[in-house]
Amino acid sequence: MRKYIYLFAFGFLFFSCDKKSKIEREVEEIPVSMKVIRFEQAFFNATPQELPMVKAEYPDFFPAAIADEAWIEKMQNPQWRELYQEVEKKYKNFGAHQTEIEDLFKHIKYYFPTIKTPQIYTAIGEMDYLNKAIYANDKLVIALELYLGKDHRFYSEFPAYLRQNFEQRQMLPDIVSSLSYRIVPGSKNKDLLTLMINSGKELYLKDILLPDYTDAERIGYTEDHIKWCQENESYMWEYFVSNKMLYSSDPKLPNRFINLAPFSKFYLEIDNETPGRVGQWVGWQIVRSYMQNNEVSVIQLLKTDPIELFEKSKYKPKSNE
Repeated sequence: MRKYIYLFAFGFLFFSCDKKSKIEREVEEIPVSMKVIRFEQAFFNATPQELPMVKAEYPDFFPAAIADEAWIEKMQNPQWRELYQEVEKKYKNFGAHQTEIEDLFKHIKYYFPTIKTPQIYTAIGEMDYLNKAIYANDKLVIALELYLGKDHRFYSEFPAYLRQNFEQRQMLPDIVSSLSYRIVPGSKNKDLLTLMINSGKELYLKDILLPDYTDAERIGYTEDHIKWCQENESYMWEYFVSNKMLYSSDPKLPNRFINLAPFSKFYLEIDNETPGRVGQWVGWQIVRSYMQNNEVSVIQLLKTDPIELFEKSKYKPKSNE
């Protein structure tokens, strides 16, 4: 009997790996070629006299409300130029990163053939950590100043929970997050369960589009954060259920469990030990359970109403024992 179970498990593992490798072989055959346009190099290597030419070539990067004097000051400002030099040290040659992004878009084209492959624009912005990478159909804009490494001196004023994701390895997960805003349908309902599952859909996209990434890298956690969530999954679920939070639209809940934060707010002594956004993580496990228990495509998954998805997911949190 034990031998039979072993053979069954081995056979299932072999089947799963074989299915994955078949997808990866098909992904490799998809032709994707992306052009990289280095806006920050064009801007900071230009003279004030050349500004009109730069503006004519990159009109989308120059809001009409900002006067030329402000752009010239930025060109010549020592701090901006120092930031540019730091970006150049790390990203002067963008070839390897271009290859990684092209591989990502091969995966995207496999699951979403109608998605437009954009041109890649690199830039240096205002350190807007909510918009590190922006997918906009024909353009993919990457703010390189936010991928210098979590310990870079320029990030000393950022809290650790944000700084930990200022790594080059977070570039592709950030691109998928931006893409998800366009392909994961929004919901009028703002209850916690809906927000959790919509976040779970985004994270499931990272499962399939970034197969070589760890769960920690996909969600932007440390490995310790992942371990904490795994060890406390049933406790969290019991807390949400017993406090009647799942179908609640209390406006405080997103900031407690969904949005970026240093920790989640259970209002318990353990709060400081928790990672932020645990509602996203639980929603991810619900979506994974749904995909394991239902024969549906990824596109069907994204279209499925969150409450219907939950009801069909057969989600059961892992026991703490």
